Amino acid sequence: MIICVCKSVSDRKIRAAIADGAASFDELQFEFGVALCCGKCEESVRDVMAQSGVCASRCGVQQRELAQPVPLMFYERKAA
Repeated sequence: MIICVCKSVSDRKIRAAIADGAASFDELQFEFGVALCCGKCEESVRDVMAQSGVCASRCGVQQRELAQPVPLMFYERKAA
């Protein structure tokens, strides 16, 4: 499965790098360029790392849970 669409990095590549000794997110980021473009894959990369036993603490990723939706505000612009 493709984890990073921007750089075409699959979970297999990440697992292979971990098996070859990559032990941190920074190493994976340097090797593959993951999470450098849009950043949407960072949590998925860290999940693969956790599943591989590299980082049991999920490498510092915190789940974002919104109890309430963020209010959307509109401002009226007045002519000068």
